[in-house]
Amino acid sequence: MPVVTVSGMWGSGARDVGQLVAEILGIDYVDQEIMVDAARRLGVSAESLAGRDERCLGFRERLAKMLSNFLERSAVAGAGDPLMGSGGLEVLLARSYADLGAEARTAAQELDDVLYVKTVSVIIDELSQKGNIVILGHGGQMILRDLPHALHVLALAPLKLRIERFAEREQVALEEAGKRIHDLDRGRAAFHRKFFKVEVNDPALYDLVVDTGRLPYPVAAEVVALAARAKEAALRS
Repeated sequence: MPVVTVSGMWGSGARDVGQLVAEILGIDYVDQEIMVDAARRLGVSAESLAGRDERCLGFRERLAKMLSNFLERSAVAGAGDPLMGSGGLEVLLARSYADLGAEARTAAQELDDVLYVKTVSVIIDELSQKGNIVILGHGGQMILRDLPHALHVLALAPLKLRIERFAEREQVALEEAGKRIHDLDRGRAAFHRKFFKVEVNDPALYDLVVDTGRLPYPVAAEVVALAARAKEAALRS
């Protein structure tokens, strides 16, 4: 039951590699968009999901069911907003690195930031317990750092290439792409310093570093999949 976390700056190909790894290994893939989508669907789907066999559910449905159970446990434990409804959870999960890593926060904002990290940590921990998952970002490499069978991967690429990829995907000029990449990198680094006290691109935090400026996405994904299988096999032997 492999668990793979993939981290990387915008334009590094972390998402593309993570999705390909999930396809190669035949396991699930989750990122921020998928988490937010599952939380958004809770209000209309939780009731219909309740009586369905787990084996018949798609991954997004299973994730929605898991988030529904999470909300129920939070309510029983007396947790307040924003965990008291699917809308609140959706907003919480949609927060960006830039927002979370920002300085000069009010006391209420700081509490919301801590709540975000606690919430995402619980969700990622639960996902990892079932295994067979590729998790993109969210500090997964830190949240699951003590999980023996988890493979932690860092995707890198030269800045110029990352800017070009951003400009192409977002349909903006290279100058604008450069500014956006700078802000995204700074927010991601600030988030990890603030909550995990680490430099996010420190290779010591990872089992494997892949440079997608040198390796095409499919090749990088094959390398990661091979490492995930090998690590799992080594732990079983």
